Amino acid sequence: MQIIDTFYINGEWVAPTRLELANIVNPATEATIGQVAMGNAEDVARAVGAARLAFPGWSETSREFRIALLERIIACYEARLEDLAAAVSQEMGAPISLARNAQAPAGLGHLHSTLEALRHFEFEVARGRQRIRREAIGVAALITPWNWPLNQIAAKVAPALAAGCTVVLKPSEITPLDARIFAEILHEAGTPPGVFNLLYGDGTVVGAALSSHPDVDMVSFTGSTRAGVQVAVNAAPTVKRVAQELGGKSALLVLDDADLEAAVRGGVLECMANSGQTCIAPTRLLVPRERQAEAANIAGATAAAVRVGDPADTATAMGPVSNRAQYGRVQTMIATGLEEGARLVTGGTGRPDGLAQGFYVKPTVFAEVRNDMAIAREEVFGPVIVIIPYDDEEDAIAIANDSPYGLAGYISSGDAARAHRVANRLRVGQVRINGAPLDYSMPFGGYKHSGNGREFGPEGIAEYLEIKSVVG
Repeated sequence: MQIIDTFYINGEWVAPTRLELANIVNPATEATIGQVAMGNAEDVARAVGAARLAFPGWSETSREFRIALLERIIACYEARLEDLAAAVSQEMGAPISLARNAQAPAGLGHLHSTLEALRHFEFEVARGRQRIRREAIGVAALITPWNWPLNQIAAKVAPALAAGCTVVLKPSEITPLDARIFAEILHEAGTPPGVFNLLYGDGTVVGAALSSHPDVDMVSFTGSTRAGVQVAVNAAPTVKRVAQELGGKSALLVLDDADLEAAVRGGVLECMANSGQTCIAPTRLLVPRERQAEAANIAGATAAAVRVGDPADTATAMGPVSNRAQYGRVQTMIATGLEEGARLVTGGTGRPDGLAQGFYVKPTVFAEVRNDMAIAREEVFGPVIVIIPYDDEEDAIAIANDSPYGLAGYISSGDAARAHRVANRLRVGQVRINGAPLDYSMPFGGYKHSGNGREFGPEGIAEYLEIKSVVG
């Protein structure tokens, strides 16, 4: 039983103003494996105050000073990779192989990408005789989710520090173990007091206090669209910047010249990874109408072969979803798909055979889905993929764009020029063609209800900067 009863504020581990503990639950066993202190508005005020006091000095440090700090953070992070992977696997159910090969390394990838971007970032440029400066916006409140915890923490903390901001991080209370290690890493690396602060709490208390605090200059939030809207509402009276990476319902367009089997199989595996809890997962599979039955057979066989089980087993490909509430949400959406008349190819409600406890979900494929069905429009955030037939390329593009979300899109085609032409017409923030991997140096963010602002690479640093014109 691990008890996290301190916050990291002003370079020290400090007790909360009032000790209120929440359980940390292992989603594979439903057992309580620890407890975490939940903060309040007074704790937020302490953390924000420390960040505010540290801001003038940190914002005036040199590029070289910040580079040196990031290099030390990277070295400390590398030394704790196995600890980070174990924490993520225990607290949110990621298979240990995924935690070691993707979850923990994702944070390291963002640290490296930000370091490289910082080396070349132009904080000041000349325009004729005038100057344009980019200066740190101030104190940044960073609110991160539980699905890829280290990915989102590092994708916010690293560029904020590189820009010269001081930060207050509120990670998800569902996944506090990896965040605690991350704070230990920054402490060991010699991050100056007050530059990085961490406290836990739920969104309605700590999240609201951070987003409404007058001494917070910017909020960067990753989570659901519903919660993101509330963050923006809370932030509005103080006219602070709000950057949001929200929900997604990404489409994979399998064009008629694609290798159908490779495209469908790849899309299903991409969707099922991390138990479907990935905001950019290709959850809508668009295939030519005349090949829908073939695509359904491929998708069903691929999903049915995914090995679901104990995250501690290195042979496990898919663990449970992260928490009880999410399990209930996914089960409800699968039941809704059945009620709507979609054809269940494989999976369905309930746990997989042989798993009597834990928040496990059957890898599920629906076919003969219309784009107006709830399972095609709402973010399920579980291992559920829907197959939607289209008539021609124009129809496929129209279906892909007919969504309140616009985070990502995928295209499979044997013609590179055609794929890029279609990519240009998708109303999304990122398009990946023919299985291209995620690139941490490329800007990441969404259109429409998927949010605003961009993360990753130089664009991620720019998000934390104000622009100043110096004339004369």
